[in-house]
Amino acid sequence: MMIAMKGLYCKPGDQGDVKFLLQETNVPDNIGNHEVKVQVKSCALSPVDFKLFEDLKLGKEHISVGREIAGVVLQVGPKVTFFQPEDEVAGILPLDAELSGLCSVVIFDEFNLVQKPEKVSWFEAAAVMKDGLRAYTALHTLARMAAGQTLLVLDGASPFGVLAIQLAHYHGVKVLATALSPEDQKLLEELRPSVGVQESLLARVIKVWDSKEDLVDSCLEETGGLGVDIIIDSGVRLFEEDPETQLHLPHKHDLITLLSVGGHWVTTEQNLQLDPPDSHILFMKAVSLSFLNDEVWTASRAKQGRYLHILKDVVEKLSAGTLRPQLEDPVPLYEATVSMEMVQKKQARKRIVVKL
Repeated sequence: MMIAMKGLYCKPGDQGDVKFLLQETNVPDNIGNHEVKVQVKSCALSPVDFKLFEDLKLGKEHISVGREIAGVVLQVGPKVTFFQPEDEVAGILPLDAELSGLCSVVIFDEFNLVQKPEKVSWFEAAAVMKDGLRAYTALHTLARMAAGQTLLVLDGASPFGVLAIQLAHYHGVKVLATALSPEDQKLLEELRPSVGVQESLLARVIKVWDSKEDLVDSCLEETGGLGVDIIIDSGVRLFEEDPETQLHLPHKHDLITLLSVGGHWVTTEQNLQLDPPDSHILFMKAVSLSFLNDEVWTASRAKQGRYLHILKDVVEKLSAGTLRPQLEDPVPLYEATVSMEMVQKKQARKRIVVKL
């Protein structure tokens, strides 16, 4: 028996003209041994990486949208041991999921879910799942951060950047971040470790939107000319003649210059190109370069335990107030299509749909 309900989907194609639509989909009434049926209470809308779907050969007529969800367990499979009906949970649907997170009900493998603490709201739970995972992957798994180090977060006011700043500060790391606009600058300067504390989370906010402020000079000034220990970028310019739409991105040479001896560069740039002179400088500094792709956690069963441990720690730090997402107010379900189009076109940051 199948239950019909509406979910949000998109058709792969030209990313500049992607159309999102609500369409009927079928949810199986029966579930597998280790599956959990969840009633969705909130769902995060993040940009869809069509290139990743293409690379992994996950081509479909329609791609399900909205993978970060929080909700209530309705039913569990006969061999499920982690959950029981009425548990409040949060998780990330896999890339190849057939169901959209905006469906009223979704089916999860129990190993992709964690318990949601009671004091955490539906909005917060959906907001931090994927960006919290990315922050842990970048800082703990790839950069091996340690107290006393200096971190540069590019586009610090992004949902991911804010969580990376908070996580690094919690572990005693000195944090610098770039702001792409006066609004981003204000948000970053107002970040505080906890309510009522005057201390800022950031040692410095670098105004890259202001032509008078230079990224390299600012970072070297803050580190006494030694450079930063960790860089997390949000994309880089590979060539001087890159289009104006990329002018807010740092040039790769700037980041190479900024890195300290033994530093770590964590990049989100899938097509990063390094010329022999670039590689030579990185070699002389003994720098490590890592590519941030948090989707790999579910690519191997060997990593499943660590993946769940990260998700559990994310929601625990959210409950404790260590992580606090900085997002706009939640949007109603009927605005989901328009909101997702804006997110995909980078006209808005991540949005959260909360169901009443």
